[in-house]
Amino acid sequence: MDNKRSIVDIIGERYANRTYQNKPLSREHRDMLDEYMAVPVKGPFGMTARFSLVAAREGDSSSLRDLGTYGVIKNAAGFIVGAIQKTDHYLEDYGYLLERIVLYATGLGLGTCWLGGTFRKSGFARSISLEEGEAIPAVIAIGYAAEKPALLDSIMRFGAGSKHRKPWEELFFNGDFTRALGEVDAGAYRVPVEMVRRAPSASNKQPWRIVKENGRDDFHFILERTKNYYRNWKVVGMEDLQRVDMGIAMHHFDAAASELKLKGTWAAGAPGCALPDGESEYIVTWKGL
Repeated sequence: MDNKRSIVDIIGERYANRTYQNKPLSREHRDMLDEYMAVPVKGPFGMTARFSLVAAREGDSSSLRDLGTYGVIKNAAGFIVGAIQKTDHYLEDYGYLLERIVLYATGLGLGTCWLGGTFRKSGFARSISLEEGEAIPAVIAIGYAAEKPALLDSIMRFGAGSKHRKPWEELFFNGDFTRALGEVDAGAYRVPVEMVRRAPSASNKQPWRIVKENGRDDFHFILERTKNYYRNWKVVGMEDLQRVDMGIAMHHFDAAASELKLKGTWAAGAPGCALPDGESEYIVTWKGL
């Protein structure tokens, strides 16, 4: 995180902002975002993505009209659009890289909202000149948060349960899935693990699970799918958003570990224990150094 502020504080401030002040981004903020996104960064699986800020022109919010969001966003000053090649684990890398930008924008005092299932892809594809083999798994609405959220914003936040997070014992495990990981058991990694718990996810399903290896600072990231969730979205051509969610969680863990100077690396491997059920899928391991 290229910001002097604590990433832990920034994660605590971030929320899904759907209602914005009706004004464009300042030139300073546009320039800072463009400069930040222009630097290529690899995700944990080695992929890069290209990102672009599509912002409203001064005094003309109608310039964003073709970028449809089905009424869930009001007065956004712009959108951050990304494109990534479809390869193995491209969705996890995309979530990781785009959440990095979201937290940078939050650190600048901007409001943001992830959009994965509520936007029309055609307009965004044109805005970034989508190429063969590329995908736009999600976009980010961005702007200056309204002082008073719209009624629809409040309803959607309540419906998604965005203020409610699953407790540690439902998400994090010690050695295998029969033993919960307590905060004391997490040791120096207590804060990075907690930052995973606070990560945003599609419909607030919180699909990530972590199993800490006994006696080691190795953390296995497991995707616990919400039954029929992706199957329903797949019918209308949406991406597997819960894999994007895993990438978001991985960035929260990685960024917090880096801030605490906890060294480690992402590596493919195996969790070393049985998975809970057929909806579970091993993704990656953080290996502490």
